[in-house]
Amino acid sequence: MKKLFAFLKRDIRTKNDIDMARIPMHIAIIMDGNGRWAKEHNLPRALGHKAGVETIRKIVKACNNLGVKYLTLYAFSTENWNRPLEEVNSLMKLLVEYLKNEFEELNANDVVINSIGNVSKLPKVCREELNYAYEKTKNNKGLILNLALNYGGRNEIIDAVKQISLDLVNKKISKDKITEDLFSKYMYTKEMPDPDLIIRPSGELRLSNFLLWQSAYSELWFSDVKWPDFNEEQLKLAIADYQKRDRRFGKVK
Repeated sequence: MKKLFAFLKRDIRTKNDIDMARIPMHIAIIMDGNGRWAKEHNLPRALGHKAGVETIRKIVKACNNLGVKYLTLYAFSTENWNRPLEEVNSLMKLLVEYLKNEFEELNANDVVINSIGNVSKLPKVCREELNYAYEKTKNNKGLILNLALNYGGRNEIIDAVKQISLDLVNKKISKDKITEDLFSKYMYTKEMPDPDLIIRPSGELRLSNFLLWQSAYSELWFSDVKWPDFNEEQLKLAIADYQKRDRRFGKVK
């Protein structure tokens, strides 16, 4: 029995082993399951979101320690405005609290606090905190933390098309110069590599309008674990699985 236990323990450990030389440069996460987690624990949805913030703290720290260069978190989608007003206000309040409470530690750990999406639609206090955090951390050299706020993949593509159309009219570019590389420069993520790995906890198997252009060749990893219960071990499992995959980008090996 002891030998069997030792074997199982060793097997569990090897599943979490990761090659530190092959850490994904860009990890994106659809933070899902806060509401269902709260319901399972007989708690208000607001406390589910608050528990989710604790997970953000842990995962940001873990990614920074692992040497991940970009971490993009789907924090608030364009569709989330359709939720009850009380819940939306609670989410906006949590955003401000997170930025205020975590700023000093994130800055001390060389993290850049960035945002993507149409943040102009967010409440003024949210925009001010985001701008302050970015201006104070933009020269840091560690993890770049992207908070996707009022973000929608389709909206991002439409915004890019509008700007390209405007530049065509103003003769800043010609239609013959429009390529995938040029188009990418009009996206919110224009100065970042596409995500290598996209993680979605909570059991849902879809992207939900997240990084539609950028995810063309991203590796997808799904988990039944809801976001408040997601932890560093889950993150390492996702990375270990990613490292086993053969990324050919349409080519033949």
